[in-house]
Amino acid sequence: MPAADVDAFVAEHLTAQRFEQYLADPGRAVLLAEDDGVAVGYAMLVHGEPYDDAVRAVVRHRPTTELSKIYVLPNAHGGGVARELLTAAVDIAREIGAAGMWLGTNQVNVRAQRFYEKTGFERIGTKRFHVGDRWEDDFVYELVL
Repeated sequence: MPAADVDAFVAEHLTAQRFEQYLADPGRAVLLAEDDGVAVGYAMLVHGEPYDDAVRAVVRHRPTTELSKIYVLPNAHGGGVARELLTAAVDIAREIGAAGMWLGTNQVNVRAQRFYEKTGFERIGTKRFHVGDRWEDDFVYELVL
């Protein structure tokens, strides 16, 4: 995807001000992974009914929680950080009473797809995701909690 589209997405959704809003939102949970006090990854959950019509049509387990974001810095890939974040995210979703967790991941991101499938997620459908001036095609995955 073009760098300009990534930059536009980051400027709209991943600023310090937006994270202050995310942290203040009782319908969200933000988890931070650190290594010796240095941030190496994070995950964000959004509790409640999916906002996307295509997702609402395929998610089978309700109440549901979206795994909205899970990012790990490249130098921390392969070290178990993503799995630890996912485990913590699942624990939080269970604690608030979710019966399932869903996520969308780009259809060309095979590494992410393998990770989600290895951790028990099942591909259940597709959706479109707007980034900058373009639409990306995502697979929708769901995990029964």
